Amino acid sequence: MFKQKRLLWLVNISMALALSFSPLVPAQKNKEKQKHEGKAVLWQEPADIASRDLYLGPGGEAMKPDLSKVTYIEDQEGGSYSKKYRVHDGSGRVWIAKLSSESQAEAVANRLLWGIGYFTEISYLIPKVTIEPKGSFENIRFEARPENIKREGEWSWDRNPFVDTPEFRGLKVLMLLLNNWDIKDENNKILYTRNEETGEGELLYIISDLGATFGKTGGFISRTRNKPQDYAKAKFINGVKGNYVRFNYNGKHKDLFEHITLEDVRWAANLISRLTDDQITDAFRAGNYTEQEIHVLTDALKARIEEMKSL
Repeated sequence: MFKQKRLLWLVNISMALALSFSPLVPAQKNKEKQKHEGKAVLWQEPADIASRDLYLGPGGEAMKPDLSKVTYIEDQEGGSYSKKYRVHDGSGRVWIAKLSSESQAEAVANRLLWGIGYFTEISYLIPKVTIEPKGSFENIRFEARPENIKREGEWSWDRNPFVDTPEFRGLKVLMLLLNNWDIKDENNKILYTRNEETGEGELLYIISDLGATFGKTGGFISRTRNKPQDYAKAKFINGVKGNYVRFNYNGKHKDLFEHITLEDVRWAANLISRLTDDQITDAFRAGNYTEQEIHVLTDALKARIEEMKSL
């Protein structure tokens, strides 16, 4: 009898505790799910395309990392292809250092998109740097983690606020232009910041990882990234059927590019053709390519732009 009463008492106490704490669990979960609110923005038409500095990119001179002393903080999770470190620079600012063969291509793709009005990460390609105590590395991409910018999660290629807008459909064309075959949601990020002019909150929809570019889309085994000769040799447009443009694309999420219209291509072509030859060259210079590689990549990109315009 005593054991039965004791057991009943323990059950009642357990139930009481569970009931008393249960409201706290959903509240905690809701707290964790809270996001900043603001206007969703993917692209903003720039009035100054021809004057944008594609060598320094969106961070300009002011945001360049202080390489006098770079210190390892921890390994950065995310992505299966590239090794990443979270580091401090000499001024104490935090960066994500990407140790990868795709770093050069990513720095260039980032600048080309930013140059024509898309929001992007603030990043720099560092030709050579010592990260204490890890050692010295070459062609490392430094991506900023400013304190005033909050990372809000991912956005989907299939479901987002811009699906039927010219800027989103044009962005798909630009992914084909760059031969970005790694089209997946986890490469897309939402950044919260405040507009410097209005003071209002904004949610910037960006493609954070643009490393699988400037190679060939190919098949699962033959795909490449950061291979100038592959990019130059790869076929771009297969033809036009009715109002739809058929691209030579064999990367991920192939269905996303099945209904690209002539209007979509013309919109993107009109935008990117506003970049000058010097700006395009500067973008590739920022990727620390050799003079020969810059020549190959610049000619290939300009030929693709002309192919788009001819439609």
